[in-house]
Amino acid sequence: MNRIQTEKERSTMTLDGKEVTFTKGETIYEVADRHRKNIPSLCYDPRLDPFGGCRLCVVEIDGARNPVASCTTKATPGMVVRTATEKIEKYRKTLLEMVASENRELDVDPLRGYASQELKTLVGRYGAGTGRFMGAQSGTSNMDDTNPFILRDYDLCISCYRCVRVCAEQEGDYAISIMNRGFETQITTEFNGTLKDSACTFCGQCVQTCPTGALADKKAMRAIDLPGEIEKTRSICPYCGVGCSVDILTKGDKLVGIHPAMDGPANEGALCIKGQFAFDFVQHPDRLTTPLVRGDAGELHEASWDEALDRAAEGFRKAAEKHGRHSIYGVASGRAPSEAAYLMQKFIRAGFGTNYIDNCSRA
Repeated sequence: MNRIQTEKERSTMTLDGKEVTFTKGETIYEVADRHRKNIPSLCYDPRLDPFGGCRLCVVEIDGARNPVASCTTKATPGMVVRTATEKIEKYRKTLLEMVASENRELDVDPLRGYASQELKTLVGRYGAGTGRFMGAQSGTSNMDDTNPFILRDYDLCISCYRCVRVCAEQEGDYAISIMNRGFETQITTEFNGTLKDSACTFCGQCVQTCPTGALADKKAMRAIDLPGEIEKTRSICPYCGVGCSVDILTKGDKLVGIHPAMDGPANEGALCIKGQFAFDFVQHPDRLTTPLVRGDAGELHEASWDEALDRAAEGFRKAAEKHGRHSIYGVASGRAPSEAAYLMQKFIRAGFGTNYIDNCSRA
């Protein structure tokens, strides 16, 4: 029944001279994206409700008096759409020149955030200059916000409101909002205070959706001057059982930041404060690099791995002999890799035949 119903809901439209199918409820932008039409946008995030603010995604429709925003316009049967006519492309270039003219800079480091290169990429794609409309800048940065995670560099803000919308629609925090109107528009918190005094949970979603780097990852930016190219390695966050997909950013052998995986099946681009920012322990100077064992005098001293493992094994053996196998339990660490958590539970369940195993991240 569902398959028959879906087939009935499928209709056709003409997209750049080609007949394509769509499902009832899809927008022109979604249909075009599915057919690999590269329509530009600065306010669009597939996780958010369509907004239609930047107007870069406008397309021409037969019978329509003016171009329409493709992200907010539903596809209809028989619709004839043109996504990149000469007139539309010229219109987009002009819009980009107006947007770029307000920004302090366009060439921002990708360590600022996942989407931070979007404006720079579009300006390069259209050859849009910044001098034609050069004048006053609308954003006012809040460098007095001393939180350790998020830089509020609003001189780069283009008022796309993606940060405000992701905070409300995805997180439900409503920690940031908009004040004033027109050229005085500004992203703010309640009472224009700091993030730590707001409802912000420092999940970092506002940072990762920002298309200009106006909101930036302070911790990742510490590595801007490190030599080497940024490399991404897909992994799973170990901090809890959700299994959020992440991209680990490295320069050489240094972990410099974390990006949420937008295609992660469990998180779809979302992370908590730990998954986003709690990675300093990996290269912390206080981490032990050599095993320590306690001597007869009760003092810890350095030992070889063989000596340390033998000492630990002997301790487990004595405890099991004296008090029974149920006297032994394990608590795995959320800062260890997933493979280590698996081995820990295997050690307890197979080694001692009990289920006395937990993880500090479970709660």
